[in-house]
Amino acid sequence: MALLTIDQLTSVVTLALEKAGASPSAAAATAHALVAADAQGLASHGVSRVPQYTTFLRNGRTSTTAVPKITNSRGGACLIDAQSGMAYEACGLAIKTATARAREFGISCVGITNSNHFGAAAVHLRPLAEAGLVGLAFSNSPAAMPAWGGKTPLFGTNPIAAIFPRRGGESLVIDLALSEAARGKIMLAAKDGKPIPLGWAVDKDGKPTTDAKAALAGSMLPVGGVKGAMIALTVELLAIALTGSAFGFEADSFFSDEGNQPRLGQLFLAIDPGALAGSDVYFDRIETLLGMMLADEGVRLPGERRHGLATKAAQHGIEIPDALHAQIVELASRAS
Repeated sequence: MALLTIDQLTSVVTLALEKAGASPSAAAATAHALVAADAQGLASHGVSRVPQYTTFLRNGRTSTTAVPKITNSRGGACLIDAQSGMAYEACGLAIKTATARAREFGISCVGITNSNHFGAAAVHLRPLAEAGLVGLAFSNSPAAMPAWGGKTPLFGTNPIAAIFPRRGGESLVIDLALSEAARGKIMLAAKDGKPIPLGWAVDKDGKPTTDAKAALAGSMLPVGGVKGAMIALTVELLAIALTGSAFGFEADSFFSDEGNQPRLGQLFLAIDPGALAGSDVYFDRIETLLGMMLADEGVRLPGERRHGLATKAAQHGIEIPDALHAQIVELASRAS
């Protein structure tokens, strides 16, 4: 394993993205988010994505000239066009805009259209909590799950996240995808020739399967059965119908180098507690609930592990596989 400081890893990732054609601002925003994900123990959404992102930049699946901009606006709501570029710069603009409008109007809703893979959802929400705002994030992704009762993949794993600031404590962070299991786990099982648990996926005929390869040719199943499927549908509508983006079935898989520009959608909500019962009441109510949760032995607050890992990473650095490190270094040294 290669051990790098956060600054060292951010620097080499930024350079690799720039060499692939990303603008300095897009590369910096992306590197910051990917390294933050790795620091929090979310390696699947961290710098392991750099080879994929650079390939997409080089083959046109991601625009190298995109500059996100606000295209529609009214009161606390607005729409940002990511112009098929990397999602992270657009998300940064969305959070900055959502913060300002929530402070002015009490609540804000910022959508992003023509976007791309946006990594770990909760990473984007951290600045909202630092501003004392409650934040929520929704995104769709390329089709992986069927509508309930069906067998054709229509919805993505459609991540959702929420962050709740606290008075004198680390924010409460909730972040999850809506599939029963991560697709990456099924891909690993298929590679190793191992079975998967029943309930993770169905085959191309819609039948439950423990065969990982059959699962990859079929569909993921939603967490919580029909209830998870309905949440996935809700996220698809929030992130797409409101933003005019591409549905999951209209976006080619991220697991293929070739394909279309995905044109995904994201939606961020920011709420100022002071506009409702008031910040003091909000903070008191949060601590009352968390106190009751922690009084029950064995309960761990959502986001607690991530914060601990991020603190450790800031002090001691981040370990990544040697092969991945070598690949990123090679990408950073390529001719533009």
